[in-house]
Amino acid sequence: MPKSIIRRWLPSPEEVRANNGLKFLGTLLHDPNLFHLNRHSVSVAFAVGVFTSFLPLPGQMVIAALLALWLRCNLPLSMILVWISNPITMPAIFFSTYKLGAWVLGTPPVDFSIELSWEWLTSEVGKIWLPLFTGSLIAGAFFATLAYFAMRALWRWHVVKRWKLRIQRRSAVS
Repeated sequence: MPKSIIRRWLPSPEEVRANNGLKFLGTLLHDPNLFHLNRHSVSVAFAVGVFTSFLPLPGQMVIAALLALWLRCNLPLSMILVWISNPITMPAIFFSTYKLGAWVLGTPPVDFSIELSWEWLTSEVGKIWLPLFTGSLIAGAFFATLAYFAMRALWRWHVVKRWKLRIQRRSAVS
């Protein structure tokens, strides 16, 4: 994967460190591994971001940031990838993961309708949380693993392609 393409979309380490909202982290953001763009760092960041995007929890970006700090992978990339689950894709993702969790647990799916109210949250979430969370963990782990290996393969393919082009250019010159 070309670093220049990824770098265009990511903030620089200096921009992240200069953010006043992140001053409380102190020197934690000074670890260079959090901003490296290499095959390992990007692949792990993809896995972290994809896994976290499947979690039916508020604060997915915070969770992704904590996982990136713990696993020492590219912090901005892992946080950006959380937006795979956005207001447009969330209903499909969470409905599918709920169905998967219900199937894995062997429980019949419960018919429910979603309302954005505290009353609905306190009464209905208790019925669906276990299948939803189970399915989300399974799907998140599956797609995170898939993203990890896909990024490693894509990065390797790009490097091999660049090597071949370099060899061709050198043989054409001589």
